[in-house]
Amino acid sequence: MLSSFLNHTSLNINQADMYLKIKRVLDIAVVLLLSPLWLPVMGVLALLIKVSSKGPIFFMQQRIGRNHRLFYMYKFRSMHIYAPRDVPTHLMKSPGQYITTIGRFLRKSSMDELPQIINIIRGELSLIGPRPALWNQDDLIAEREKYGANKIPVGLTGLAQVKGRDDLSLEMKASYDGEYAKTMSLWLDICILFRTVGIVLLGRGAK
Repeated sequence: MLSSFLNHTSLNINQADMYLKIKRVLDIAVVLLLSPLWLPVMGVLALLIKVSSKGPIFFMQQRIGRNHRLFYMYKFRSMHIYAPRDVPTHLMKSPGQYITTIGRFLRKSSMDELPQIINIIRGELSLIGPRPALWNQDDLIAEREKYGANKIPVGLTGLAQVKGRDDLSLEMKASYDGEYAKTMSLWLDICILFRTVGIVLLGRGAK
């Protein structure tokens, strides 16, 4: 599937720096262009979250960005306020007990990720890039370091996400992130973006 657009020549430092500047412009352009779509949706979801369970609308979690910089990533809150923090859902014991009713829909549709548009506007996140690791995921961060994936901006979605998400081992995730860092291009970004949309529409959201 994706192998057809992974066969790119590795970028040199100057090419990579130039494309990262282009990516930043494209990120802002796409966000602004699609604002008539995402703004009303976010407004409705925020209202549903507020009236359906106690707690804030947004869930903020400290993540690792480019070059190991810490930032707070925004999500719509999909869990009750007593749920454990800073623990990946797939590592929780019986995570279903913590997820709210609206939260199940948000996660299934990946709509809980929409507030990360705020992080994109602030320059902490790109549309495409390695998904930001939790501040305490030292094993994933170390694996990405081997492949040079920590040197590029983290993203809303990425190559590892369209290749398997949480079904992948940490080593495979880091390997795909490193592959993206070496071969990133406009065409690759477009392919990943469209593949992500397809996955979401099929109901295979992030865990």
